[in-house]
Amino acid sequence: MSLPSSSTLLTALPPDAQKLLLVLLLSFLIGLEREEHKEQTPPGYSFGGVRTFPLIGLLGYALAMASRNNPIVLAMGLAVIGAFMLLSFYHKLSSNKKAGLTSEVSGLFIYVVGALVFAEHFWVATALVVSAVLLLELKTALEGLATRLPSGEILTFTKFMLLSAVILPVLPDEQYTAFHINPFRTWLVVVAISGISYGSYLLQKLLGRNSGILMSAALGGAYSSTVTTIALAKRSKDQNRPHLFAGAILAASGVMYFRLGLLLTIFSQELRSRIGVFLFTLAVAAIAAGFLLSRISDGKNSKALEEVQPRNPLELSAAFFFAFLFVAMLVVTGFALTHLGSLGVYTLALITGVTDVDPFIMGLTQAAGTTTSATTAAIGILVAAASNNVVKGIYAFVFSPGATGRQSLVLLSLLAMLGLTPLLLLTR
Repeated sequence: MSLPSSSTLLTALPPDAQKLLLVLLLSFLIGLEREEHKEQTPPGYSFGGVRTFPLIGLLGYALAMASRNNPIVLAMGLAVIGAFMLLSFYHKLSSNKKAGLTSEVSGLFIYVVGALVFAEHFWVATALVVSAVLLLELKTALEGLATRLPSGEILTFTKFMLLSAVILPVLPDEQYTAFHINPFRTWLVVVAISGISYGSYLLQKLLGRNSGILMSAALGGAYSSTVTTIALAKRSKDQNRPHLFAGAILAASGVMYFRLGLLLTIFSQELRSRIGVFLFTLAVAAIAAGFLLSRISDGKNSKALEEVQPRNPLELSAAFFFAFLFVAMLVVTGFALTHLGSLGVYTLALITGVTDVDPFIMGLTQAAGTTTSATTAAIGILVAAASNNVVKGIYAFVFSPGATGRQSLVLLSLLAMLGLTPLLLLTR
């Protein structure tokens, strides 16, 4: 005779019994964590444990059931529980002036969980309890993080949340004017660029002084290969390591191609299918060549260990300015196509290589298939990237006129020519 499985026994129980078991399990989990916390704190009054929290959870479930989830009754019950929690906290303060309110808040929390289970929000209730236990158990680590994390980093993360979670959802996802300007997609481009830059910035901050020149250059390339090239060229004047710095500059430009391929994957599948493989191939080749070059000895025993200092990429003014440039590039590209044809786009691509190519390239991802052909957009992207590489080589030569600058100019010029080879296939 086979024994019934646990799933069979569970389904054999009435629905209310299953809910009660879930309330007991979730509230017992909170109570067990609070009981463990009491064992680790000095002797004195402490609210709640493995019995109190299940009772509060059951009370929330019972009131929800008796009132048929009437919000007024549930709110009154929460007020009564809150009054008891307040008395508990005052009593705790009489013996410990630095006492916290965590256990009392947990009591209110588990009351709400009981009501959620009755309303059959099982996943939400379980996820909330698991999250709460994690927060309670990670108290020491989270408090340590708060002391180690500069206040500026909290503000930086808040800016990113403002860009992505506050502004983006309220923008209309519709096209306006003859240039097909879409506010939602425009700001989505800003969020994507900011997200990649912010991720690179966090990695640099996390790795810190252990990252070295090459790793810092690669991460900096994800933010801005032009800025990273200038920073490395200036730094190389104090370090006689031309192979190391020229290799790092080349690797940063390789990361630029990888970033462009990633952005095309997000915003234009047609452009990705046309030149995505070329971009990723160029990225791998440049990064590998840069790494190998940096390993060549310069005849010095000293090592340049100082990393390129990352710069906060999430200035709100910079985000709005990028959005303005993006829209402006859409309009300018549209005018160039109307009056000069494809040649106008290619000329514009050469010019934008002097500064930041991101607004122009991202504008082409939106224009491809609407105001311009995908082939013209793909060629424009490759020309802009190649132009930018040549300009970066000139920057490196100007800011580091020695061996580092010469090697960087030659390497980036070669990378630019290599980056134009796909044109042989696109123009057929």
